Amino acid sequence: MAEVTTRSRGELTPEEERVLIRDIAISSEASSKEGDTFFLINQRWWQHWIDYVNQEQPNNTGDGSSLLEHFNSAGSSASKRPSGIDNSDLVNDATAEDPGAGPEIVDTLLEGRDYILLPQEVWNQLHSWYGGGPTLARKVISSGLSQTELAVEVYPLRLQLLVMPRGECSTIRISKKETIGELHRRACSIFYLNLEQICIWDYYGHRKHALMNDMDRTLDDANIQMDQDILVEVLDNVNGTNCKSSIQDNGFAEKKASSVLVEPSKSSLSIAGGWSASKGTSRNHSSEISTSPNLASARDSDNTLGSSGVTTRGASVGLTGLLNLGNTCFMNSAIQCLVHTPEFARYFREDYRREINWQNPLGMVGELAVAFGELLRKLWAPGRTPVAPRPFKTKLARFAPQFSGYNQHDSQELLAFLLDGLHEDLNRVKHKPYIKSKDADGRPDEEVADEYWANHIARNDSIIVDVCQGQYKSTLVCPVCNKVSVTFDPFMYLSLPLQATTTRTMTVTIFTSDGSALPSTYTVTVPKHGRCRDLIQVLGNICSLKQSEELKVAELQNHSIQRFLDDPLISLSTIKDDDHLAAYRVPKLVKKAVFLQLIHRLQEQEPGAAQTTSQWKAYGTPLVSSISRDDVISSGKIQSTVQRMLSPFLKKESLMHADSFDPSSMVTTVDPSGEAHSNSSSNIAKEDASSSKAVTLPNLPLQLVDESNVCFDLSVEGDKTIRIPSSSTSIVVYVDWSQKLLEKYNTHFLENLPEVFKNGPVTKKARTEPLSLYTCLEAFLREEPLVPEDMWYCPQCKERRQASKKLDLWRLPEVLVIHLKRFSYSRSMKHKLETFVNFPIHDFNLTKYVANKNSSRRQLYELYALTNHYGGMGSGHYTAHIKLLDENRWYNFDDSHISPINEDDVKSAAAYVLFYRRVKSDVSNSNGVRSGGGQEDVSTWR
Repeated sequence: MAEVTTRSRGELTPEEERVLIRDIAISSEASSKEGDTFFLINQRWWQHWIDYVNQEQPNNTGDGSSLLEHFNSAGSSASKRPSGIDNSDLVNDATAEDPGAGPEIVDTLLEGRDYILLPQEVWNQLHSWYGGGPTLARKVISSGLSQTELAVEVYPLRLQLLVMPRGECSTIRISKKETIGELHRRACSIFYLNLEQICIWDYYGHRKHALMNDMDRTLDDANIQMDQDILVEVLDNVNGTNCKSSIQDNGFAEKKASSVLVEPSKSSLSIAGGWSASKGTSRNHSSEISTSPNLASARDSDNTLGSSGVTTRGASVGLTGLLNLGNTCFMNSAIQCLVHTPEFARYFREDYRREINWQNPLGMVGELAVAFGELLRKLWAPGRTPVAPRPFKTKLARFAPQFSGYNQHDSQELLAFLLDGLHEDLNRVKHKPYIKSKDADGRPDEEVADEYWANHIARNDSIIVDVCQGQYKSTLVCPVCNKVSVTFDPFMYLSLPLQATTTRTMTVTIFTSDGSALPSTYTVTVPKHGRCRDLIQVLGNICSLKQSEELKVAELQNHSIQRFLDDPLISLSTIKDDDHLAAYRVPKLVKKAVFLQLIHRLQEQEPGAAQTTSQWKAYGTPLVSSISRDDVISSGKIQSTVQRMLSPFLKKESLMHADSFDPSSMVTTVDPSGEAHSNSSSNIAKEDASSSKAVTLPNLPLQLVDESNVCFDLSVEGDKTIRIPSSSTSIVVYVDWSQKLLEKYNTHFLENLPEVFKNGPVTKKARTEPLSLYTCLEAFLREEPLVPEDMWYCPQCKERRQASKKLDLWRLPEVLVIHLKRFSYSRSMKHKLETFVNFPIHDFNLTKYVANKNSSRRQLYELYALTNHYGGMGSGHYTAHIKLLDENRWYNFDDSHISPINEDDVKSAAAYVLFYRRVKSDVSNSNGVRSGGGQEDVSTWR
């Protein structure tokens, strides 16, 4: 094997390795399926190899976010060949607790940062060249709500098997897609038991939740969590007819808190050309405690002084921090903002339990509401001792496994789940009626909106709805039949796109077909997910397109027309930034018309060849014109059409030297009106009454290409009739530019067609003018087409259509939560926009954005809290800025550390989720705080 490896290494160059691995990766992607094996490889080693094989590649502007994109990225100019594959950084030094599961990988790994996932064929090839290891194989499983997405299970379930009454325990690794029957077999094998001797229980939180006796059910379906306990109960009687219903206290309840609740994330991102992993991880409590010595004392002792940085003597309540349990800053920041929302602070400090809906199947049987309420009361209790939110996190992991473990998560996603979960737990509606929504059918918007809202409240009525839910108007228009559908939907928060994510600039050069003007290049702004018709519309406006004209937009490649963008519904996302576009002003199509495509060619000398050896190669930008089929299409007609197309490029001095041309040849006359006429050499154009001079021009060296790709020389064939098949919509004509001909035309207008978008330095204007929150809101409310993945079923067409959608605010809540969409998703990677958004702290006026004009209420809001995200994805950090209404003062909540800040410091490019409260005109105190006490008077808000 060593000899084969050595020989293979000697045979392949870096470029050959790159191409071979790329081709294998493409093949593997096309045939991926559940059960396939993927392999983890050290990111540092992988990047070294990428630099090595790409060292001769030109710079590439891709983000390198997918496996295949690495193969086209630029590498170091002098990268050495990597040594053997070294995955030692990915593996724990300690011996694996489950030897059969292979090496135990570190719990806190992140894909893209620490490791890359490779298909088996790619790994096998690399390992055959480089050797090394250890080998870390993982299986592809089905994932997602529909179980149709593929994900690599990087972290299989780690379960603690506890045997009663023996008192034995063992830790195993097992896929969450394995069956309960396989778990029984594994337990019997480990503890030398027979299947008839045992009953296995879901022992989450050291309570018997469910008897696991459905042998064909998967552990995932049984909601088994990472690092949870499984009770293996040995029966007294061999027949196994009775499983004990009570839990005997055999010491396991006092077991140290060394198991945490983790599960790989069930949300898997689809990657074009690469692979994703469910990156659920865990961190052992013992290691967490060792790195945070104050954790136990802060949790168990009331007199421990937290590192809040705020004096406790004489201060008001509400300045209690939350301990970071390990990458839980995303949770801490969101919780602090909700806890300091005045309505929630008052509600959960009163008797909220009477409103808990214990029977709601969509809720968490009240457990989430109770856990949140208890945590809120601790945070509002006197004192400064930081609180460890471990009980709350345990409940969260039970009902939302995607937030389990100790990976960093999105605080807005947690906030969305938390608000929805609290609503269902506190829903005052015990039995939701079935209500069928009616179509607007031309009724007044006010009537329809009130009907929709009443239907919503009939099913959803809670403190969350009272405080946080608003209503927007959604208008859909079918692009085919123009059917209009209007609905009024509730919202819990507004997710506003940053401007960079909603529009794009495109550069297009517009050419005339009648020779009336030189080409002009325009840079326009269009919706990022818009359609070709949006581009054509803005181009038509900017070039003052006539009623009798239309624009034909073409994508060019290798100096030829690759395709016409004839379908107005073509998505602009199919046009890349490095593509080249041209738009041609042509008369509106008639039934009997054919398009003439004029391709330019230059004579190029073959490198190293003799002087007589040369060939014609395409260059420049093609031109397009139309010819009516009603007229006789002859070589003379084509000559005159081409002359007219090229007339703007003719140099002035060339117009004065008509005698320099061969008078015996066919000539074309171009008069100042732009009209072209075919004439013989004896019919020389004469000066007209207005002293305008008609100019005789020579025949051009034109080659017509027929359907068989045979060229006909139109300059020597005379005025011959050209037969064009009725099925043809266009003809291709080459014009061969000799050096003599080039001297008479300014062909530089046809050269160097700009790219659709060229990256360049940010302009000073873009740097100095911050993006306004109002601008973000306007972008959110702007009409735009639905993405192809979210097509609308048109009831009139009876088909799914890519309708245009327009949102309008209709009813605003008391507390308005605004999410700034800083994170964009590209294949397997998340990208963060560091754009600074200038958001108002006071007087956030939304009156003009509310479509319900019958409402005379002034929509004025004031900021009282926000979450911040610093750094990049995966390794970032969350904090919260919160205004204590009692003190009218801002504080920074950074986990357990709390410190006062100036209001000027609240705004930053890290702002992520903003919390606004409505300003009431009948409240004299702008903070809405009672002067006699420290509690918010919610009644003034409702």
